[in-house]
Amino acid sequence: MRSPPSVSFESVHRRAVPIYVPDQYQYARNAKLPRSTSRGLRHMKLTQRVKKILAGYESDNPGTKANLARILMQGRLGGTGKVVILPVDQGFEHGPARSFAPNPPAYDPHYHWQLAIDAGLSAFAAPLGMIEAGAATFAGSVPTILKVNSANSLNGENDAPTQAITASVGDALRLGCSAIGYTIYPGSQQAYGMIEDLRELSEEAKSVGLAVVVWSYPRGAYVSKEGETAFDIVSYAAHMAALAGAHIIKVKLPTDQLSLPAAKKVYEEQKISAATLADRVQHVVQSCFEGRRIVVFSGGGKKGLDGLYDEARAIRDGGGNGSIIGRNTFQRPRDEAIAMLDTLINIYKGKE
Repeated sequence: MRSPPSVSFESVHRRAVPIYVPDQYQYARNAKLPRSTSRGLRHMKLTQRVKKILAGYESDNPGTKANLARILMQGRLGGTGKVVILPVDQGFEHGPARSFAPNPPAYDPHYHWQLAIDAGLSAFAAPLGMIEAGAATFAGSVPTILKVNSANSLNGENDAPTQAITASVGDALRLGCSAIGYTIYPGSQQAYGMIEDLRELSEEAKSVGLAVVVWSYPRGAYVSKEGETAFDIVSYAAHMAALAGAHIIKVKLPTDQLSLPAAKKVYEEQKISAATLADRVQHVVQSCFEGRRIVVFSGGGKKGLDGLYDEARAIRDGGGNGSIIGRNTFQRPRDEAIAMLDTLINIYKGKE
């Protein structure tokens, strides 16, 4: 009687095994997507740098870490530990004309999805309606961050600014998002309520494997206009976001001003340097658990290219993880925006 052929584990392991691809990703087989996008859908091997970043999130479940990895491994900066994210939440706060009239194609949500994909960006962040408007067409093509609260300029509240909750964790799951995004206003008379809402949303998001991105913007009765970007207050706001459980923290770039008298004394006694923007970025990163949290910096209002590039170099040199840049991207004509983002990416790669 012939004995069956011996089969080793290694030989079985080497065999090609068909892999199931969910329906929403099937289009990637034939669609002419950017190389970084189609490659990212098929295979994602974590780099040592990304593994080190993920190791800082010790309490998180595999789902949350996988979603953070998707953002960190996406696009042209994938695997480097640096990110460039496109946020398009300005329509709520500033209105459509102020946001999109400088570049009319940007009224179309598909424009922003495609821009994030074609530029090889790390993620696309937007409110509910804009994510819904492209969710089927662009499913799986770029990680998305659902902005779950928003303000508007019709309110005009200065002492107690807050934001309405405009989307849910359930919406983020339904739309295939990698994370939720939420804004807090340290310094507002409504700050405690915003932080309490963040705690509830964060708990729910983390329980179902989503990451949490916090926009931490000092604003309100207890902060002067200059204090909103003061070195000590921006660092404090970033630290609050880390303490509140954020995975990714978004803050404005700090000036060299020190606003709080008690903090100013310590900064001066301890010789915490504010001499350069890179020094200030380094301290903001230090304030987020000594770099154990991903810290990105906003681009602010539209400005000249040289200023943007200098800021990116300072973020890179100070150890920041990158830029989350909206109006400076989508208010430019598409070709100019793509060229600008190409330069920013090369700066973060250390090539510029």
